[in-house]
Amino acid sequence: MAELVRVDDPADPRLGDYRDLRDVELRKHLEAEHGLFLAEGEKVVRRAVEAGHRPRSFLMAERWLAGLADVLDASDAPCFVVSEALAEQVTGFHVHRGALASLERTPLPSVDEVLAGARSVLVLEDVVDHTNVGAILRCAAALGFDAVLLSPRCADPLYRRAVKVAMGAVFSVPWTRLPEWYDALPDLSQRGFTTVALTLAADAVPVEEAVAGLDRVALVLGSEGHGLSARWQAAADRRAIIPMHGGVDSLNVAAAAAVACYVTARR
Repeated sequence: MAELVRVDDPADPRLGDYRDLRDVELRKHLEAEHGLFLAEGEKVVRRAVEAGHRPRSFLMAERWLAGLADVLDASDAPCFVVSEALAEQVTGFHVHRGALASLERTPLPSVDEVLAGARSVLVLEDVVDHTNVGAILRCAAALGFDAVLLSPRCADPLYRRAVKVAMGAVFSVPWTRLPEWYDALPDLSQRGFTTVALTLAADAVPVEEAVAGLDRVALVLGSEGHGLSARWQAAADRRAIIPMHGGVDSLNVAAAAAVACYVTARR
């Protein structure tokens, strides 16, 4: 059972895992160095633990203890009980969901493990916004995709903001990072996937047409600003577009992922 430790000093060194959560660069360094990530909110904390991530500690306001009582009972990690005002001092923002947990990262699975038995896969190239990565993983889970592959420079799906936006989908959809960027799409083609790149290229066809009748599909989406690189556009087996009106030529990458995943799931 987790030990309840009441803390009233925001400088208490035991709260180090939760400090300055708004400082992205600081958090990247700290979380990589210590092999941890943060989960926020009762549902997300529960899903992280159920997915096998071992808690290092919990940070909770008093009123959230009952909701996670079973999780705390099953853990030997300390639970730091603080006022909501103190939690805001430590983290740098209002923790309106009341509960945080620091959990240990597990080694990423290999591409082979993630793709085993998969028919519908999302592949992200240099999507650097944590909110977008979280939203795309949530789309993948909701629309029945089997796996998500990220290029080496994509944002971290286990960063707190990504985990929060994904509502814990980062723990239910198999995902990993591609070991290299240049030949990632040809490698998927060799594995039996038809790679379909979302792009404004001149030879792009409507996404419904691009995925029709395919067995194993890898939908490929690019970065928020420039879209897919020329290399990945050329390396894809097919290029597809989401037809639009009103002079709008593109959607936010997370919105585009939702539309393309829905169409592909119905193929």
